[in-house]
Amino acid sequence: MSSRVVSIQNAGGPEVLELIERAAPELLPGHVLVRVAAAGLNRADVLQRKGLYPAPKGVPSDVPGLEFSGSIEAVAPDVSGWEPGVRVMGIVGGGAMATHVVVPASELLRTPEALSDVEAAAVPEAFVTAWDALKQGRVAAGETVLLHAVASGVGTAALQLVRLHGATGVGTSRSPEKLSRCEALGLHRGLLVGSDARFAAEVTADLIIDTIGAAYLTENLKALAPQGRIVCLGTLGGHRGELPLGLFMSKRATLIGSVLRSRSAEEKSAIAAAFTLEVLPHFTARGTSAPLLRPVLGHVLPMHRIRDAHALMESDTTFGKIVLTWENT
Repeated sequence: MSSRVVSIQNAGGPEVLELIERAAPELLPGHVLVRVAAAGLNRADVLQRKGLYPAPKGVPSDVPGLEFSGSIEAVAPDVSGWEPGVRVMGIVGGGAMATHVVVPASELLRTPEALSDVEAAAVPEAFVTAWDALKQGRVAAGETVLLHAVASGVGTAALQLVRLHGATGVGTSRSPEKLSRCEALGLHRGLLVGSDARFAAEVTADLIIDTIGAAYLTENLKALAPQGRIVCLGTLGGHRGELPLGLFMSKRATLIGSVLRSRSAEEKSAIAAAFTLEVLPHFTARGTSAPLLRPVLGHVLPMHRIRDAHALMESDTTFGKIVLTWENT
């Protein structure tokens, strides 16, 4: 059986991406074979394309994609609880931008009935990352949570989860239009930031979810409440920064670094199980009420427009998630 994949021919711009055919991945013990309907695009895919974020061991080095949705096509003999035809979604270390992907059964998420496959492809990376970061940051009701790049996929997911926890969401963006659109997702206050990255005078946060990194490090500490926590998820603003230790100690701050991709299989399985119990039910409407959580789709493109999708992400003009679909490709 063959599979179509997005292949990174060599490090470079969007033009190095090609759609090619190769043998479908082999079904392994403890795994399921999923026919992929759609895949979400993430910053990690852009970095991998540029040669700046290599895939972990055991993952195709030239096929990007960290999240997918689709339906189970085959189940290994030793797997129970799953069967062909079931709609699923999930996170993988790479290779999701293919028509077929093999995934450990314990790491799968069942797609809520209320979500289409396209919507489901926008859930795993954004919502699992945001939920895991908020848990590590010990978010509590009544607290103020500062979310950087609040209009991103992770940002829009975190904003909804903050509201679900009974906390107050404050977000930063370089676009007033994006901040305005985030109000419908529960944004209490938007902070417009410029190239000088100043925001500390306008907010005191108990918890900061940071996808920017070095450029915001000092300002984050200034904005932090005593005994506050910072969870760093990304380094869009640089990998290296100076940590003002005096300020850090005076705030009795906690700085937490987090990444999902390199975690062990055991950790990923535990995360999938907990996310299924704690978060997935909130994507399903109860009676006549609307669901408490929903993926935010910025752009939906056919997979043959993968180059356009990468260019869109690098333009920083998108709101929410970019999803690629195999339909009409």
